[in-house]
Amino acid sequence: MFRAAHAHLQRPSEPIDHHDLVLQPRDVTFDWGTTPLHWLPGEPFATHTFDVLHLMLPELERWFVRTFEQALPLITDDRLREDVRGFIGQEAMHAEAHQEVLEHLLTRGLDPAPYTLQSEWIFRRVLGDRPDLTPAATHAHLLQRLALIAAFEHFTAYMGHWILSNGHLDRAGADPAMLDLFRWHGAEEVEHRSVAFDLLVHLDPRYRRRVVGMLVTAPVLTRLWIRGVRFLMSADPELDDRVKVRFRDYLAAARKDLLPPPGAFARSVLRYFRPDYHPTQEGSTQQAVAYLAASPAARAAAR
Repeated sequence: MFRAAHAHLQRPSEPIDHHDLVLQPRDVTFDWGTTPLHWLPGEPFATHTFDVLHLMLPELERWFVRTFEQALPLITDDRLREDVRGFIGQEAMHAEAHQEVLEHLLTRGLDPAPYTLQSEWIFRRVLGDRPDLTPAATHAHLLQRLALIAAFEHFTAYMGHWILSNGHLDRAGADPAMLDLFRWHGAEEVEHRSVAFDLLVHLDPRYRRRVVGMLVTAPVLTRLWIRGVRFLMSADPELDDRVKVRFRDYLAAARKDLLPPPGAFARSVLRYFRPDYHPTQEGSTQQAVAYLAASPAARAAAR
């Protein structure tokens, strides 16, 4: 068990060329029957900070899929087209895996609907298709959404690398199934971390487009995450409904290495603004592949 839990810290002896990867969805399943609501024992704040991803990701990643499917006919590079198809398959599977966790939360007495309905409205209505637009405006709207997705994928690559490198979650007694879900997802995010960026640059190489995407995404994502933590803490049936969410709670969890340190997170955002930035500078392909070879859910799917 110890060896399997820490396989993500090991890397293959021979380096893997990121560009040689063939992206493929893994039809994973997880058993939530024994997973407690606070899957990080004694750490409801850290648990729910992670759990915001379950609230956002099903609709967010379905939005990724719809947007990339619209971009497919515009791609003139064969390799990029195949990468985008692999990205679509992986993101569709991520959405379904996190959707199942929402159902698990409901069985534990926490109804996620008030937040997930807002996510649905944002990603289907606010950022969805605009049939009233002219062809030129429709194309511009597509590029704007791709810029937002490229920025968001920067965050998921950072988070994927962080959780693959973090052994403190194991030592804190994190539920094995939930930890495998986040690490499987994180490893695939590192695997396909450059696809959204490469697609954006392929269709619109302007530096300004990329920068605006991050300037919009970073504050909106931060706001949605804070609202999600507040919602989960207030809706948690095992907590006093008067509990307050404070930034010092985040700092305390980060000092225990249960959440990413805010300074490192901020520095990762600044890296995105460098003119020579490329997502392959975030994370390790070797580390991601090593975890996917050891992940209980990914191995079961391969069988």
